[in-house]
Amino acid sequence: MEQSSTDNSSDSDPSSIIGDNSEKRLLTKIRRTILGAPRSIKEPGVFHRISLIAFLAWVGLGADGLSSSAYGPDESFRALESHTYLAVVLALATALTVFIISYSYSRMIEHFPSGGGGYTVASRLLGSHFGVVSGSALLVDYVLTISVSIASGADQVFSILPPQWHQYKLMVVAVVIFLLMILNLRGVKESVTILMPIFLLFLITHVILIFGGIGFHLTEAQNIAGQMHTDFSSGLAALGFFGMLGLFARAYSMGAGTYTGIEAVSNGVPIMREPKIDTAKRTMMYMAISLAITAGGIMVCYLLYHVTPIAGKTMNAVLLDRFAGSWTLGGFSIGWIFVIVTLASEAALLFVAAQAGFIDGPRVMANMAVDSWLPRRFASLSDRLTMQNGVILIAASAIGILMVTGGETRTLILMYSINVFLTFSLSQLGMVRYWIKNRGQYPDWIRHIVIHVVGLVLCLSILMVSIYEKFTVGGWVTLILTSGLIILCLRVRRHYRKVGDHLKRLDDILIDIPPAIGWTSEKIIPNANTAVLMVKEYGGLGIHSFLTVQKLFPNHFKNVIFISVVNVDASTLKGKDELDQMRTEQQNHLLKYVKFANQLGYGSMYRIADGTDVIEEMEKLSAQIFKEYPRSIFFAGKLVFEREKWYQRILHNETAYAIQRRLQFGAMNCMVLPVRVFATNKM
Repeated sequence: MEQSSTDNSSDSDPSSIIGDNSEKRLLTKIRRTILGAPRSIKEPGVFHRISLIAFLAWVGLGADGLSSSAYGPDESFRALESHTYLAVVLALATALTVFIISYSYSRMIEHFPSGGGGYTVASRLLGSHFGVVSGSALLVDYVLTISVSIASGADQVFSILPPQWHQYKLMVVAVVIFLLMILNLRGVKESVTILMPIFLLFLITHVILIFGGIGFHLTEAQNIAGQMHTDFSSGLAALGFFGMLGLFARAYSMGAGTYTGIEAVSNGVPIMREPKIDTAKRTMMYMAISLAITAGGIMVCYLLYHVTPIAGKTMNAVLLDRFAGSWTLGGFSIGWIFVIVTLASEAALLFVAAQAGFIDGPRVMANMAVDSWLPRRFASLSDRLTMQNGVILIAASAIGILMVTGGETRTLILMYSINVFLTFSLSQLGMVRYWIKNRGQYPDWIRHIVIHVVGLVLCLSILMVSIYEKFTVGGWVTLILTSGLIILCLRVRRHYRKVGDHLKRLDDILIDIPPAIGWTSEKIIPNANTAVLMVKEYGGLGIHSFLTVQKLFPNHFKNVIFISVVNVDASTLKGKDELDQMRTEQQNHLLKYVKFANQLGYGSMYRIADGTDVIEEMEKLSAQIFKEYPRSIFFAGKLVFEREKWYQRILHNETAYAIQRRLQFGAMNCMVLPVRVFATNKM
């Protein structure tokens, strides 16, 4: 007995508690310093302040497309080999493709104002299984967006550094990804605003490069055109029409990385300023014009300056050296300054482009989590209203892929573009099916469907050529990764469905309990024993918990209080009106519980809160109730599996146990009520 007493006193040592609290406060202070103070969803104007105007959306999302001009034209031009006279036609085809895909996605945004990305379009127009294919492809794609952008940006930097420094490239890219992860954990708008000067520097330097490079050759236009005609005739004689067409198709598909950022704008609609559709369409227009001019212009400049590959340098580095390397002012060479600044702006913009992966990747994960394809915790928001779990996982995956591939940009690009055009193709197919299916409602449906048919043909063509050309040199890795993710998603959803079926049986049994005749409202009795039940929507799980309390404590409680938290996650963070609607719906659920308790003779009422952290809000709510009703015992339901597996802890959070620990630490009694689930041990 003495030993037991000693142990208990040790456990409750005030100095130990003070130490724990001090340590907790220190960690909180460090976290606030790095990530910033929490945001409240109740704060007036918070939805306005975290949204992006078209220009900022162009910086944060359009940068992904614009930065691809650093590696897309490079790959295309290399594929032409000695037949560089095709560069002008290739540049025009690239610009036209950008406009076609961008315009078709603008039309999708009109039909999907909450986000017209590939996952949403495929899920709604082609079915859930097409949706999971598109979503999985997008997730792999966004991880590769970060990997390609950071690796390519490092290439621009290391193009002007001594070769012996190249061994540090992987370390540099890992640090950059970590820093971007921290920025995105602070908030989307903050990260975009910080990176905006880089975007503007890129625009200025590349306007000088493209318009200056073409302008310097205007006086030679006739000679250049004559030489191209001669080279074209010689090439046609040597290759034949179909040989030249095959070469062009290969070069065109090898530059597929140029179009990879277009999807990001349509996926990012939810974070844009109202009116969202107009803002998204304006952002898409900015991105399309800037990308078409930059990618096409750089390709023409490659031709004009006779750029050829040099080991250890990017094609853009070679072009810049030939364009500005010989500039002098007062006997002082200033060209190298422009070269360094421009390459630095390319590298920095590529780092900014990784933002698309950090912004849209977690958003796609959240949408898939809401639909039960991924663990539902990926739909949760941090106190900074960011999708923290998704951001961290995306960053870790990007670093992993970079380590596996050694940061080899060409390998990453080969892996990258296949999934992009798989998603593009499914989205275009969905819109074609939509217009055919609804042609009776729209007399001018043919005018609308044409752009999607053209887009579908283009995207499918590029996809098939890309798979054929790139399968053996890295494409197979992308297909395996995507297929593995699809299989994982299917198994996760199967598990959730099994659990859902079990809970549905509870609903069928308990939710239709006949109401008591002559029901009257029973008031709360002050200072009486009170049971406080944590519930969600009205259903079998909550009723089961309530009846279990009765069974465990017969005739003990006189009052029952039902408490709930409206959990604001990625799928519901849209605006104040939506939040008010969610709160009203939850109040209706709680009123049903109150009536049910009243029918059984209990005094009853409900309390409700809202926030991004269920545990924290539930703790605050419980503390308020305990202050008013000190004879309260708190109860939380928890799914308990027959033979619990490791993955069930990932798929089902430990909210009930976490709340229990917090309340017990606050001197409040809390019990976890088990709800048994059978036959769900396999995913």
